[in-house]
Amino acid sequence: MTAFVASPSFPEDAASVSKNVAGRDDPGNGTMQAGPERLRNPDLVFTLDADGQLLTLGWPLAEHCGLGISQFLGQPLVNLVVASRRAALATVLKQLPPTAQAMTLPCELVLEAYRLRGDLHLHTLPAMGDVAATVMGLMQVQQVATSEDLPPSQNPQDHSRQLTQLTWKIRRTLNLETIYKQTVDGLGAIFSIDRGLIAAYQPSDTVVQVVAECCQPGLPAWQGQTLSIQQYPCFNKALASLQPIVEPWMPESAADSGPMLVVATRYQDQPNGLIIMHLADAEDTWESEDLELVSELADQVGTAIAHASLFGESEALATELQHSNQQLREKHEELEEARHQAEEASRLKSEFLANTSHELRTPLNGMIGFLKLVLDGMADDPEEQQEFINEAHKSALHLLNLINDVLDIAKIEAGKMQIDLKPFNLKELCQAVDDFTRPQAERKGLYFDISLPPTRDEIIVNGNYQRLLQVLLNLVGNAIKFTHEGSVTIAGEIKTPES
Repeated sequence: MTAFVASPSFPEDAASVSKNVAGRDDPGNGTMQAGPERLRNPDLVFTLDADGQLLTLGWPLAEHCGLGISQFLGQPLVNLVVASRRAALATVLKQLPPTAQAMTLPCELVLEAYRLRGDLHLHTLPAMGDVAATVMGLMQVQQVATSEDLPPSQNPQDHSRQLTQLTWKIRRTLNLETIYKQTVDGLGAIFSIDRGLIAAYQPSDTVVQVVAECCQPGLPAWQGQTLSIQQYPCFNKALASLQPIVEPWMPESAADSGPMLVVATRYQDQPNGLIIMHLADAEDTWESEDLELVSELADQVGTAIAHASLFGESEALATELQHSNQQLREKHEELEEARHQAEEASRLKSEFLANTSHELRTPLNGMIGFLKLVLDGMADDPEEQQEFINEAHKSALHLLNLINDVLDIAKIEAGKMQIDLKPFNLKELCQAVDDFTRPQAERKGLYFDISLPPTRDEIIVNGNYQRLLQVLLNLVGNAIKFTHEGSVTIAGEIKTPES
């Protein structure tokens, strides 16, 4: 791409030159038009000594950009190259043939606030007399930009500031997924890596799982994969040494690709994850300054991971405590309900005992009264005496039924109530009910009737005679008690399966 980006700080004539550099306009005499001036083609030329230091340097746009060229003389050329291309340039300088054959290298130079991109051509000038052999260089400039115009990841002086900003971002959150994602995305933007991974790790783990990833379009996704520590020795080295490890990329099919940087995140000298970054270009390298910065970032990321993990655990504990408190509240409510039920049962039992005591006194007083009349000779004739004795007997039976009711309730509460089923005559049951309840109904002036269906044979029922008698006596007794006029009728009918 051929383009020239002019900063607002450019002099006016430099800004006008941008059009000519963008199109590399050449009127045919090897110069480029810039306002009233004629500028040479804006390529950069230089010579190097045997140690790679600049002997001469010339760039037509230096004056227009306000650059003093003399300040760069005596410096190694590699110091003016962006970090990612220094190793490649050093290799080319070592392999430069002693002949005039040129070697070409895509390169990027940094001259103060300006960056020049293009193809760097190098060839050797042989020694002549007392003049030692030198290296002649020409850079065909295709793009010029200021550091302010470039993304942060392309500014070699800005990595530290960008990593500081990234650290500040990840330390602001306590969400693990956000920390993982912001870390890989930030590193990918700063170092222009082809793939960045973060893998979660716990002490004694034999595998790590990729929890976040950034990669260039078209590359297969690795997020969610499980990687064996034993299979990749660089993982074990990074976890054991807590130092950045640079090795070839992991997949065997990419053995000729660029280097991989692995560094362990840590908290209190204990690893808790791995940062893995890959550069696809085989000529790319990781500079020592970058390794130090990434190592410092790994400390911050490890601390953020530890704090987020502790926060997550505390949140889980708080949720568990809330759940336990809720269960305790529900249990307390159940106990309160049970207490209220027990109090209600106690109240009902007290009422029952009070009512039962009253009910027991009624037949007991009847027995005592009628027997007293007999003993005192108050009967006028034997028939009346027999009547007093019969009434006393009925009161005794009624008293017995009440006592049996109390005993039955006690058996029910104790779980010892047993009901034996035996055949009995329904007419006998109804006659017993009639004997006990008819006198009560007649005393209140009520008409009392028990109506059974007409059958040729006796009606035999299989059940518990005593319990059915108790139920009927209670039902009829309540009917008589709460009926003030009219009648009380007991009716029975036979139900067949067809009906």
